[in-house]
Amino acid sequence: MRNTLIFTGNSCPALTWKICENLGMAPAEAELSQFSNGETSVRILNSVREKDVFIVQSGSPKINDTIMELLIMISACKGGSANKITAVLPYFPYSRQSKKKSHRGAITARMLANLLDVAGVKHVITVDLHASQMQGFFKCPVDNLHAEPIIARWIRHNVPNWREAVVVSKNAGGTKRVTSLADALKLNFGMVTTDKKRGANMSASMIMNQLDDLERKPIPGSNMQHSHHDLRSEQEPGPVDHTHVRTSRTVADAQGSPRRINSGQSRSTTPTRPPLARHRAGASQSSFMDDDAEADGGEYNDQRAYDVTHGRLVQGHIVPDDFLSPALSAADASLPDEDPMTMSHASSFFAPESHALRGDAGANSDEEEDILTNSKVEHMITLVGDVKDRTVLIVDDMIDKPGSWIAAAETVVKRGFAKKVYCIATHGVFGADCLEQMQACDCINTIVVTNSYPVPEDRARKASKLVLLDLSFLLAEAIRRNHYGESISPLFQHIVD
Repeated sequence: MRNTLIFTGNSCPALTWKICENLGMAPAEAELSQFSNGETSVRILNSVREKDVFIVQSGSPKINDTIMELLIMISACKGGSANKITAVLPYFPYSRQSKKKSHRGAITARMLANLLDVAGVKHVITVDLHASQMQGFFKCPVDNLHAEPIIARWIRHNVPNWREAVVVSKNAGGTKRVTSLADALKLNFGMVTTDKKRGANMSASMIMNQLDDLERKPIPGSNMQHSHHDLRSEQEPGPVDHTHVRTSRTVADAQGSPRRINSGQSRSTTPTRPPLARHRAGASQSSFMDDDAEADGGEYNDQRAYDVTHGRLVQGHIVPDDFLSPALSAADASLPDEDPMTMSHASSFFAPESHALRGDAGANSDEEEDILTNSKVEHMITLVGDVKDRTVLIVDDMIDKPGSWIAAAETVVKRGFAKKVYCIATHGVFGADCLEQMQACDCINTIVVTNSYPVPEDRARKASKLVLLDLSFLLAEAIRRNHYGESISPLFQHIVD
């Protein structure tokens, strides 16, 4: 391409070389160094006057040095009379800090967008922003490319029996990303959620069991008989007298909200009621009542129960049902066993606890990882969806810490009885020993990420489960189309071979 220069920072020189190879050109020359006190120095060795300049710089373990390199290179090119400067950021730094998490928190991603504008950027190209709303932080146009077509193509070519696979989100915040990939591949999808607190706020099914226990207890001072079917009638044959018995039950509707079913009908005899939920290989299932079946004669339909599986999570790992519970936290231990305000505690489950400034579920935060691995608190993890004897594709935008990935993988394998697990993300950040822990996890078969974030060669060589997908063609085509003023819409399309 004429009148075009592509510079590279120290974060991803290998990716830049591949981009230039796809475009049939060589990277422009620049000298990057540091003074003895750590200050960054940049010298542009090519003339940039009236040229279209692209600077490729991604996130890296030395993220702050990377950002200063990028800002100084932009400023140097602007001072050299470049016609247009485009920042190519495969992984946008500080993208997880795109909203206020406390009263005195900073929206760091917006601050970085302002810094790029002040330095002289006229266009930004990035891949899979953590929150797509971040494009509004910039005063210049932003091309937020997606790695989904590349990931979908790899799945079609490398996952055996991929048409029977299930795409699973490891938290509630990633469901939109998961459903997009599932729709592109025409697959079923599921979700894994974790209950962060034990005691006051339990899962919906556990709340219903507590409320049912309260209904079974007779009210002191009243001559009212048992309000529920005698449990022995499910085991012993023979008719049961239900004359003048008022049935009252608390169930969950299709949206998971609690509601009470009152039936004042007088029944002379009632057939033996089937269990509300069936158990499969130690996995407890939640149950729902079918309104039509209730109106027809008290029959219960547990069709939806097979799609919900619960498990116990201790220190980030699935444990058996008979595993000894860890010590409760001080807040949980203070709760009495028989609390007359159980309904109030139950209602608090459906109300958000955190402050409104926290926004929606920030399921990828480091705080959740710390809570998940807390040895003193037991969590309950829930799998929504049928993954038995199927391949599971756990999808998110980045892999930074291993806790939630390992927990989700163990849940779908040990509780959902999945056959194979693929952990798939766009950005392989792999903080600390994340890659090594995921490599050692028996429930994870393959780890798939792109080369948007540099993974050291020695770590990648030791991780036999790691698969790196190349983004160089996607970024090279985006640069070419941007230079010639062409539309980038074809880059978002799924091309079936």
